[in-house]
Amino acid sequence: MFFVSFPAAISLWALQPIKFYMLFDVFQRDGFAVVPAVLNQSQCTAISTSIDAFASGSPGTRSLLAHDGCRALVATLQAHPTLSVLIPAGHVAVQCTYFEKSIDNNWLVPIHQDLSIPVRARVAHPALRGWSDKEGTLFVQPPADLLETLVAVRIHLDPCLETDGPLQLVPGTHTRGRIDAAEASRLKQAGPIVTCTVDRGGALVMRPLALHASSKATGTSRRRVLHIVFGPPEPGYGLQWPATQQA
Repeated sequence: MFFVSFPAAISLWALQPIKFYMLFDVFQRDGFAVVPAVLNQSQCTAISTSIDAFASGSPGTRSLLAHDGCRALVATLQAHPTLSVLIPAGHVAVQCTYFEKSIDNNWLVPIHQDLSIPVRARVAHPALRGWSDKEGTLFVQPPADLLETLVAVRIHLDPCLETDGPLQLVPGTHTRGRIDAAEASRLKQAGPIVTCTVDRGGALVMRPLALHASSKATGTSRRRVLHIVFGPPEPGYGLQWPATQQA
């Protein structure tokens, strides 16, 4: 086997159980939502043990979707009764990235949007830009209309507290298309900005275009996260997802 405090406007995340239609409305409005207890403790332990076998001590890798266990996890997430409300029917997993933040592997991330997607081959199209190679996979920045369809599910294998460098997001910014650096900084300063702490086994579900940042970890814990991106089967613009995509 492969494996906080919120403003009053979004305090419904703390309600148990979360009503599906309310969660969907929050996700649509803010561009992110926390879903607790997606995986149980034994599942988190099994996944963590498997990852430690080949990624221990590494700050991360983008190539996990090629592993059978990761693909099995994707199927579990798609069948989850709450996540299935947020992941559009028919979407496929196109990337699985592992992050590990700790005092030994520590970094901060300035406010930004996730603008690059993995693809199978380079395509000559005027709407495509920012081509790059990361760990042997080709990435490109497509137009906002494709990025707006993506959903990322961040599965937390450890508790992520204020001291663990959790994500901070600016609600509603996923609807603004591409945002330049100056405007991103202004929106962060204007706020509100929400710090998303997540318990072990919980998920932060987000639109990649939602502005987000994170600080360095200041505690002694590990913050291990699987970041799985779902997108439409056909991305358009002549592009194809990598061959490792989840069917």
